[in-house]
Amino acid sequence: MSSSKALCALFLSLLIVPAGCSDGSSGSDAGADTDIDTDSDTDTDTDTDTDTDSDTDTDTDTDTDTDSDTDSDTDTSSDTGSDSDTGSDTDTGIDPDALSCTGEWGTTYYVRTDGGSAIQCTGLVDAPYPGSGTGQPCAFDHPFAELPPGGAAILAGGDRLVIADGSYMMGYGTATASYPDCDSDFTWDCLLPPIPDGPSADEPTCIVGAGWNDGCASPPELYAVERPWSVIDLTGSDNVRVECLELTDHSDCVDGHSGSLDCPSWYDYPHGDYGITGIVATDSSDVTLRNLDVHGFPHAGIHAGRLTNWTLHRVRISGNGWVGFDGDVDGDDSNSGTIRFVEVEISWNGCGETYPGGEPTGCWAQTAGGYGDGLGTGSTGADWIFEDCDISHNTSDGLDLLYHDLGGTITVDRVRAEGNAGNQLKTMGQTSITNSVVVGNCAYFDGQPFTYDVDNCRAAGNALSLSFGTSSSISLVNSTVYSEGDCILLIDGVCDSAADFVSRNNVFVGDTDFLQPYESTCFYYSECSTLDFDQDYSIVDGTKHDDSCPWGTNDLCEDPLVVGPLSGDAYGMELEETSPALDNGLGVGELGLIPDVDFLSLPRPAGDGVDRGAYELQ
Repeated sequence: MSSSKALCALFLSLLIVPAGCSDGSSGSDAGADTDIDTDSDTDTDTDTDTDTDSDTDTDTDTDTDTDSDTDSDTDTSSDTGSDSDTGSDTDTGIDPDALSCTGEWGTTYYVRTDGGSAIQCTGLVDAPYPGSGTGQPCAFDHPFAELPPGGAAILAGGDRLVIADGSYMMGYGTATASYPDCDSDFTWDCLLPPIPDGPSADEPTCIVGAGWNDGCASPPELYAVERPWSVIDLTGSDNVRVECLELTDHSDCVDGHSGSLDCPSWYDYPHGDYGITGIVATDSSDVTLRNLDVHGFPHAGIHAGRLTNWTLHRVRISGNGWVGFDGDVDGDDSNSGTIRFVEVEISWNGCGETYPGGEPTGCWAQTAGGYGDGLGTGSTGADWIFEDCDISHNTSDGLDLLYHDLGGTITVDRVRAEGNAGNQLKTMGQTSITNSVVVGNCAYFDGQPFTYDVDNCRAAGNALSLSFGTSSSISLVNSTVYSEGDCILLIDGVCDSAADFVSRNNVFVGDTDFLQPYESTCFYYSECSTLDFDQDYSIVDGTKHDDSCPWGTNDLCEDPLVVGPLSGDAYGMELEETSPALDNGLGVGELGLIPDVDFLSLPRPAGDGVDRGAYELQ
């Protein structure tokens, strides 16, 4: 069952039917426009204890991995989420102007904290309200003036709304005017309506913070109060850009938390300074989210599905109580086109976030009734691209694309995934992983002061869980992978004659199996009996069944000498100067796979040859 449906079931059991839930009757509910419900994908990754490197293994961890693919908000530490260097200052091939609202189209409206209402000001001038008069040349005082809840919008498709630095309460009781959908009995409906479509992808509607075009040094804060469903609604929105904003709330509560952090009552006003989700979207295309900080929501940072051609650039999704990016929406979930994440941090989801302070608290996962994926979807297609991203310290899987079963590709390039309590990266179908650092310290949350109840090494804690789709191939190139789970690699899925797995120039480091401390992690396990495990030019150490190494003619079976330490918030996975992995990998361009830069976008080779692993010693 999805988390949202489980949540609805809880409310129904108490004879409470909030908007977005249904008791099966045909009656309407307030707020049905913005569903936070999800599909019933049960994410049954039957990751039965996966070591088989040829020896008989008696492990009996039949982990049924029941991802509750939920849509929930939560919020967590803004300080702890950025411990690792993802090389994000490097050239990603993105033209910032091409993604930004720098052109001249539509009408520009202004919002500032010292502005006036839609009666007092025209909104067309970036100036304060003078204190008297109507229709004055001054800015509005709140985004509700242009996009009133339940009222007639001033902002039209293709217009630009520029919000000045400052804090803006988003929800019931926030603005000087009253709006049709703002009622103390239904506070969840007091929110911005869907952003109107831009005329074209080249002339989008823009919702931006001041400074969006000059580095976004001080993004305005839009913080939820009195539990609105969302802060930004992109339901049905096409050709839209949202830039340079901080979206959050001022509460450390977590929706439905089974410990002490549950949010205040859904039906007794006042509810408190919290919302549900930062951004919601369905049936939306050609959208760019850029320079956003979406954190601290009780349920989800972003809840979005049925998307086409979305780009997230320099977005942080952190400390949201159930899930970071939830792609499991009501009805059909499938996405299409290209869904691209560039310089995106997805961290600490499945934890609450203290306010003030922004520290993780009450971290929980599925056995405690929560969820915890950094990113998860229902059944989906699309080409998913992750470049220069950090996906770390989420309480379940980091990246969960297990249901990428409707076509398309998955590209993971220069990504760091670390300290997630399940699998670090979980994919289905045509997949390419290059120049990535995968640290499968799946017991990271064990014994931490901010942990309430987390499933350590869920789904057996395999660092990489890679599943074939029909007629698909998987490549793993110049990456560094560590695991304290059952195995470093789990390979399964549709094992047809076209299934092809290629591994080159990798560094693999095993450790003691956290769930079975009497043995080490295994290197790989595959249920594809006919699979040609095409592995070569890698270095493998610390795994059980080491007598099976080497798998390829040019493999090395020894300590790669990473700098360490293999502990803390950010494991040191770079190579020491005496590492046996230096200068002896397969050359740049070989097999059409070996990249000419490393994880930090530094050139390779830097010495006499290409180094194995994600880092090229300079």
